[in-house]
Amino acid sequence: MKSTTTILAAAVMATSMAAYAAGEHPGHGTHWGYQGDIGPEAWTKLKPEFASCAGKNQSPINVTGTIDAQLQPVGFNYKAGGTEVVNNGHTIQVNYEPGNGISMDGTPFELKQFHFHSPSENQVNGKSFPLEAHLVHADKDGNLAVVAVMFDLGAANPAVGAAWGQMPNAEGNAALPAKVSASSLLPAERDYYRYNGSLTTPPCTEGVRWVVMKRPMTISKEQLEAFKTTLGFDNNRPLQPVNARPVLR
Repeated sequence: MKSTTTILAAAVMATSMAAYAAGEHPGHGTHWGYQGDIGPEAWTKLKPEFASCAGKNQSPINVTGTIDAQLQPVGFNYKAGGTEVVNNGHTIQVNYEPGNGISMDGTPFELKQFHFHSPSENQVNGKSFPLEAHLVHADKDGNLAVVAVMFDLGAANPAVGAAWGQMPNAEGNAALPAKVSASSLLPAERDYYRYNGSLTTPPCTEGVRWVVMKRPMTISKEQLEAFKTTLGFDNNRPLQPVNARPVLR
């Protein structure tokens, strides 16, 4: 029989994951950030619920030393469904309407929102990228799957342009004049790396399926500068130890 502590911990984890998938930050009531005395090194001290930030299966990581596992393709089913852009004080996020998602491990995951980090949070073989997109999905039980896409500088990305063209300069939200398609964020070749990790923001809840696309996309220098100017700071969590986790390819 499960202890009361175990049941409560599971309930807290499910609640934090559901909130994150919905585009909320479970730690929003506590002031945290990316620099100084509220930065990543201090997250565990800001609130007891942030204790997972010192866990053994944290994200992001350096994706290297991968194991050949003959991964099955992820089934992507994205229609144009990005309806709202949000500046939540930590990132720029696009909320997505229902009916879109992926199939993974025989389970459907619905796309809830996508958002961005600059520089990239995950690295690939020690390489950091100018930008990383996180496409956040949840299954019916609130379990999360995050698809990460890296971006190099190059041609402008239409989905990024459509979303960021409306991004608020301060915390707030704005309706998008036309629905944005997350499919424009994905490379044509869908090979990927996979590992088990966590949320990269407080409360750093673990048990998140991570899919890191192998092929980067591009954004223009002007697009990147607009994002960085709006936020005013780098919003990437430092790399976390891989520990004993396998990283599959």
